[in-house]
Amino acid sequence: MSADSELTCFSGFLMSFSLPLLDAKEVTPVIPYALPSLSIMHKCGYALPRNILTRKAMKAAVAKKPIIRIAVVESDPLRFVGFRALFDSEPDFELVSAALPEIGQLQNIELVLLGNRSGQNLFDAMASLKATRPDLRIIVTGSGMDEETILKAIASGAKGYVDEAASPAEFVQAIRIVNQGSVWAPRKVLSMFIERVSSSPGRIFPAGRVTFTDREKEVLEMLVVGRSNKEIGAALGIEERTVKAHVAKLMRKVGVQNRIALSVHAITHSLVSAK
Repeated sequence: MSADSELTCFSGFLMSFSLPLLDAKEVTPVIPYALPSLSIMHKCGYALPRNILTRKAMKAAVAKKPIIRIAVVESDPLRFVGFRALFDSEPDFELVSAALPEIGQLQNIELVLLGNRSGQNLFDAMASLKATRPDLRIIVTGSGMDEETILKAIASGAKGYVDEAASPAEFVQAIRIVNQGSVWAPRKVLSMFIERVSSSPGRIFPAGRVTFTDREKEVLEMLVVGRSNKEIGAALGIEERTVKAHVAKLMRKVGVQNRIALSVHAITHSLVSAK
């Protein structure tokens, strides 16, 4: 590039900033500076910011990343719009808006964001979802839910709870953690759950001692220390779906609804080693 063209380019770059317009009476800027023209920046060899990437380009960049398909069950359609905006920077998230009766037909959905404001009782809604799709992972969202209600939701089969005032990063992390097979809930709620189960396990778990196969014991040992299905599968040399089948069978044997309850039962009844 010649000196003249460099000067032209630099001048064009500077002129691509819009000067603020001034109100003659108020003498205050009413329009802020605009960003420089992208075409001029590109022509002059300036690197474009990464956040200029379109959503289509972002999706192409993560084409090999598994898609997480999420159904949003909310009575207010604006909530769905809000979630789409919230997850716009997560190209592997696919969202659909759905009513409870429709969930059974959405076979490609792996996770549900269930709003606690639909007018229907939360636990009735959860029971309806579990009846049609027992494999679904449910994250309850809402505002001002007390710890007792959250605890009851987790004990009833929800895989997580996120307050609607949570940051976008927390929502994203919760979805990824739950999608991996773990549970996401406030630490205080999990502490309450473990404390209550440890103090009176007979009120929550069925009486009698169940027996497990050697493979189920191996899966249970790793589940108790917090490993995901994927990590357990890698350690044991089996597929993730096989691990999920083992976990589901373990929960049926014990008579619990989620991994936390299964872990606590295993510890309380000395089904795993002290380590």
